[in-house]
Amino acid sequence: MVKLICTLSDHRDDVNCCALSSSYLATCSLDKTIRLYSLNNFVELPYSPLKGHTYAVHCCCFSPLGDILASCSTDGNTVLWNTQNGLKLAVLEHPCRNPVRICQFSPNSAYLVSGAADGSVNLWNVQSLKVYRSGSVKDGSLVACAFAPNGSFFVTGSSCGDLTVWDDKMRCLYNEKAHDLGVTCCDFSSQPLSGNKQDIKYFRMASSGQDSIIKLWIISFADLTGLEVKYKCTLSGHTAPVLACAFSCDGQTLVSGSVDKTVMIFEINTGTILHILTQHTRYVTTCAFAPDMPLFATGSMDKCVNIWQFEPKQLLTGSTLMEEPKISVDNWSEEDVSVWLCTQSLQDLVEIFKRNNIDGKELLNLTKESLADDLKIDSLGLRSKALRSIDELRTEMKSACLGIPDEFLCPITRELMKEPVIAADGYSYEKEAMENWIIKKRHSSPMTNLPLQRLVLTPNRSLKMAINRWLETQLKYNEKPSS
Repeated sequence: MVKLICTLSDHRDDVNCCALSSSYLATCSLDKTIRLYSLNNFVELPYSPLKGHTYAVHCCCFSPLGDILASCSTDGNTVLWNTQNGLKLAVLEHPCRNPVRICQFSPNSAYLVSGAADGSVNLWNVQSLKVYRSGSVKDGSLVACAFAPNGSFFVTGSSCGDLTVWDDKMRCLYNEKAHDLGVTCCDFSSQPLSGNKQDIKYFRMASSGQDSIIKLWIISFADLTGLEVKYKCTLSGHTAPVLACAFSCDGQTLVSGSVDKTVMIFEINTGTILHILTQHTRYVTTCAFAPDMPLFATGSMDKCVNIWQFEPKQLLTGSTLMEEPKISVDNWSEEDVSVWLCTQSLQDLVEIFKRNNIDGKELLNLTKESLADDLKIDSLGLRSKALRSIDELRTEMKSACLGIPDEFLCPITRELMKEPVIAADGYSYEKEAMENWIIKKRHSSPMTNLPLQRLVLTPNRSLKMAINRWLETQLKYNEKPSS
């Protein structure tokens, strides 16, 4: 479940970037300012906005500890700010005074990368405030940058479509034409991939582009054998250039923003679109997750920043907070089954199930007889409760085969939309249902009950295309091979 909890509309021009630390939200804009907000209540801090750039501010980022904020601008400067008082700590001038498009701290805060419109890359020493190493790409402006979680290397993306991997000595390790019409953003998942060996680390990276798609990559890195980049898959759904992408802290989901004015949330393992958010009225230019809270922010050319609360189902078992397994039940491990038992208030059965190696497949095959005879569960009450929960799980699995994302259902009819339209309240409805709602002289929002400022219904083509794409996927999935 994702809900909009706050909208900030303090900027006077397009929002270009937003960033979150454990305590603050930073936003920057074409209006030459950076604004800082508290994550506790989303109130702007007394010393905000931060003023110092003479032209548009393109990017902002926090140091890992959150005590320093960096911002870069068309004026050729990258400015370091003290987040606790808003004071300017340093101004890093581009050697050729070219517009600086991106900036990014290394995971240990020792370095800051800045990339410019002329394709140059500068690696700054944050302590000495001097350029440590420099490099450049052959063609295009640098518009994207991300450090690997271990800090061994970083990736830049250019407007000509190249992804380039650099080590911490600014040596080019890899270069590939990734997006035909230009890269717009790249981001690493902070969670390590399973399969890491002692001498090889595997990282998941996403890149977005002007070609309207998001690509997922697996990058392996070893001190002795070097680096290898492998394309994994494409996430599709947007109908226009994708301008931003960001991984959630747990690495399970990816948020993206597009010229089609939508924000999409993808489940990484399956590529499924979990949510489509349509509250922005112009291009969505940026998105970012909080490092340790279920929050993310999106910014747009509509001059607004939306704060969303992402609510994964979480379970408390003992003293440990565990996330409910998201994979199909028949693929659950024994540990997943233990977590599920806790959600059903069946903690007393955890040890019994573990002792009998009950995984997802075994769980679905359990019967009244096997609970009593095989698992030796003496309590009739416990057996009955477990059987009811298992039956409910089987029913949920049948419903999940349909797997209709909530955003595809009309809020009025709760049926899959065929002709989605956007009303003045920003929500999407089935056209016929909303027209009937209005005809009955209900000039209020079905969702908020507030008066509709206007009764015009705008076709939501992006949502319709996403629904059609989902229907095609379901058709292929449910097709049975002829005997």
